[in-house]
Amino acid sequence: MEKTNRQVTLNYISRLMGKKRIIAMAMLATTLWTANSQNIDYYKPGEGEGIAYFLPKTAIEINLIATKVKYTPGDFCQYANRYLKRNDVTSESSTDWEIKKIEVRTIGVPDSTKAYIIKLSDKNVMSDIEVTENNIIRAINTSAPKTVKEDYILEKSELHENGKKYLTEEILTAGSTAKMAELTAKEIYNIRESKNLILRGQADTMPKDGESLKLIMENLNKQEKALTEMFTGTRVSEDKLFTTVILPEREVTTATVLRFSKKLGILSADDLAGEPIYINIESQMPLQPVTVNEDEGKKKKKGPKGILYNIPGKANVAIKFKGKTIFEDNNMLFAQFGTTELLVEYLFKKKINTRVIFDSVTGGIQKIDKD
Repeated sequence: MEKTNRQVTLNYISRLMGKKRIIAMAMLATTLWTANSQNIDYYKPGEGEGIAYFLPKTAIEINLIATKVKYTPGDFCQYANRYLKRNDVTSESSTDWEIKKIEVRTIGVPDSTKAYIIKLSDKNVMSDIEVTENNIIRAINTSAPKTVKEDYILEKSELHENGKKYLTEEILTAGSTAKMAELTAKEIYNIRESKNLILRGQADTMPKDGESLKLIMENLNKQEKALTEMFTGTRVSEDKLFTTVILPEREVTTATVLRFSKKLGILSADDLAGEPIYINIESQMPLQPVTVNEDEGKKKKKGPKGILYNIPGKANVAIKFKGKTIFEDNNMLFAQFGTTELLVEYLFKKKINTRVIFDSVTGGIQKIDKD
């Protein structure tokens, strides 16, 4: 079993360092795997001196953008069909939601079962350790590339102008709402006619240049839109971001992550007012039970003889709503679905300048090189 683990580690590292170095790495791993020097131990809060770090577990962060649309009926909504031939207008206010976008990311969280402390020693150069803000190992003897998490762009509707500012004196002094609606509709048709005459070059007074034409058309469009909304009403939309995190602990995880209601929007998983949004996570390699005999347990208490890291495993991840798959990724990497291997401490002796960059989400090696 020890030989198999060594070979897995060598294969993994050789892919990162290149074929030219595999022979040297093989010799190091074969002759020094059981080195007697010891400067790394299992970490317990408040005990020991040195640099503490964790390997990560991989969690899933689900970011869902939903759009809230609020409808407010216009003052002349009951006359929309009569004067504007619009039969799709209602007189009732409403608020509706729709799912606009879903994005799934993996993030690293500290694995409390894989906490270690590096005790500083004059015999090695493993003191330059870079960790994340939550103490997940990121790099040794080098700096990891900076990663910037992009913010989501949430959109809002443009402001709606109040159509009443464009009502003429004749409209405002009309004796009834029906008459006001009739005169407002005529004003809309007059604006449309003016636009057509200008575009055809038949207006009594034509714009002097292209910039003037653009300005006049923008003002006419603005007036027409505001007056029309007095019949059709206004719809104001606004994006909202909802985020939830799930940490799979088993090789198959099926759970309700959120719920959605067309009237109430995104709800928590336990709010039965909405329909469930399901996630299914299935490891591509079933986990094997780990057994540790008494001798191995004693060795483990002494701490690893080198830097432990993860070789992550793949999983299939799918998110479904109303029977439809709205997200799917069959190659998502998870620390807890893979294995843990050892990077022997000889690589960090003073005469060997080894630099390692780890993936803080999976705990795997992203890059390794040495002088």
